[in-house]
Amino acid sequence: MEIKTRFAPSPTGYLHVGGARTALYSWLYARHNNGKFVLRIEDTDRERSTQPAIDAIIESMKWTGLNWDEGPYYQTKRFDRYNQVIDELLEKGLAYKCYCSKERLDEVREEQQRQGIKPRYDGHCRDEDPSKHSPDEPYCIRFKNPTSGKVGFDDQIRGHIEFDNAELDDLVIRRTDGTPTYNFCVVIDDWDMGITHVIRGEDHINNTPRQINIYKALGAPVPVFAHVSMILGDDGTKLSKRHGAVSVMQYRDDGYLPEALMNYLVRLGWGHGNQEIFSIEEMINYFALENVSKSASAFSTDKLKWMNQHYIKTLPAERVAEELVWQMDNLGIDYSKGPKLADVVNAQKERCKTLKEMAENSVYFYQDYTDYEPKAAKKWFKENSAEALERSLEKLKNLPEWKLEPIEEAFKSVATDMDVGLGKVGMPLRLAITGLGVSPEMGITMELVGRERCIARIEKTIKYLKEKAASQTNA
Repeated sequence: MEIKTRFAPSPTGYLHVGGARTALYSWLYARHNNGKFVLRIEDTDRERSTQPAIDAIIESMKWTGLNWDEGPYYQTKRFDRYNQVIDELLEKGLAYKCYCSKERLDEVREEQQRQGIKPRYDGHCRDEDPSKHSPDEPYCIRFKNPTSGKVGFDDQIRGHIEFDNAELDDLVIRRTDGTPTYNFCVVIDDWDMGITHVIRGEDHINNTPRQINIYKALGAPVPVFAHVSMILGDDGTKLSKRHGAVSVMQYRDDGYLPEALMNYLVRLGWGHGNQEIFSIEEMINYFALENVSKSASAFSTDKLKWMNQHYIKTLPAERVAEELVWQMDNLGIDYSKGPKLADVVNAQKERCKTLKEMAENSVYFYQDYTDYEPKAAKKWFKENSAEALERSLEKLKNLPEWKLEPIEEAFKSVATDMDVGLGKVGMPLRLAITGLGVSPEMGITMELVGRERCIARIEKTIKYLKEKAASQTNA
């Protein structure tokens, strides 16, 4: 049997980290078993489903690397198939027309609540003759759920789960407006698409017995189910916007690498020994549903940042640079006129936890700054700073090649000549080149900024310091 899994989001919002983890687990299970992974868009909720949400889901799947083998399929394009099966169920007496008005259903529900009974449809139309009603009277279609016995399944994460059929009411499978419903469409889709394993969130557990009964009524094979626990915020409550970014693409925007996000998400509920860092190949090799925890997992932004920094440091600089492109474009930086992004990554990777931070701290490589960082300028621009810069400029202009080692030798010799600490030369130089009080080592920073830009910025800073000194003297 070929293993086949699916990820089937509803496009009523963006793809959040909980859904991304479910997609990852489904994808890994298929890849581990040399099976296939299907992407299906469950857009039967026409009022809430939107094209921007569909686009965002597909963009998120592509960005995270969760490539699919089939799809994306859209439920709204399969209505003829659903209605064909519903008509067959009607003919076989396995479904029926329900003429109950909304008002009657509300009354039944209110009465059940008064009596302390679990609200459910009372089966009023289950055995009624449809000929008693006029052809134009509105009705929905309900599935005839078994009224006795039990329905159970062996959840691959949670063990055996069982429900009494008497607790399940007759599910609406086609609304009065003619549209089939989610719980029914899911069954037909999984049957038609040959899905063998359904890996989804624990919020779907209560849907499972209803769906199993529909599978059995159709004579369709029942897939294996595995329900993943929810993700909580670090305060133990349900993950929400107040815990920070929850949309997958927001993590891209905030400067996280997809490798880091996927590695972090796979560890939220699954593990292999004490290992923390996994390549995609290792995830595929080691992944097993029996090692997925039943307990909820707590999301920690600090842990994700730690993992992101690890990947920034250890992935090939060219790979990190591919993701840095988006950040530079977002800042409006023309990175074609300056050092290679991979070289900037190598220079900055030890000091940046996110690519957003790296991009913001690397603008000076490509365009001139407008102001000096106030705190650093106050600390490092002193009386002899202009002299230190003038001496450095003279030596730098005469360098035969603009490389890290000779650049560093030049300004270190200035400190020696002036008999001052290296900081009194290096820090004014750093401010002159970057406008900031922090940067990579000055040799590599200046090499990447380039000879012409460095000389122009040093000259500009010398002028600024002299004008400042003159204005203070005149005052």
